[in-house]
Amino acid sequence: MLNRLTDTLNFQAEALSLRSERQRLIASNIANADTPGYVSKDFDFSSALRQATGQRSAGDTALGGAKLQLNASNPGHMGLNGAPPGSRPDPELGYASASQTNLDSNTVDLDRERANFADNTVRYEATLRFINSQVRVLNTAITGQ
Repeated sequence: MLNRLTDTLNFQAEALSLRSERQRLIASNIANADTPGYVSKDFDFSSALRQATGQRSAGDTALGGAKLQLNASNPGHMGLNGAPPGSRPDPELGYASASQTNLDSNTVDLDRERANFADNTVRYEATLRFINSQVRVLNTAITGQ
């Protein structure tokens, strides 16, 4: 029972962290809308969330679904990506293709970025509300009120 509650909260915490990172990327894209040669960046949220939570997708069937792990003799050893053990890997960034040609080779489409920013903001707040309601339910269950 406790594992299910912990897993749910961990899932929501990972989603919140990834939403925050996506918001930062979108804000960076908007800020660099006039920078010559800037390429708009984003990542696939659903695949990044699957990767962060350790869930396998239908495309993860290489090597029978087994993931290769680095064998470390000490828990303090760094991982393959240079990150400490147990840390969340960064999402794989993708680049947006230009929706219209620009003379300065900038691929930021402000209308698309504003729409992504608003959508991500709503989803971020929804995740926060879900976490708050889960904590409220747990508090009620613990205190018995």
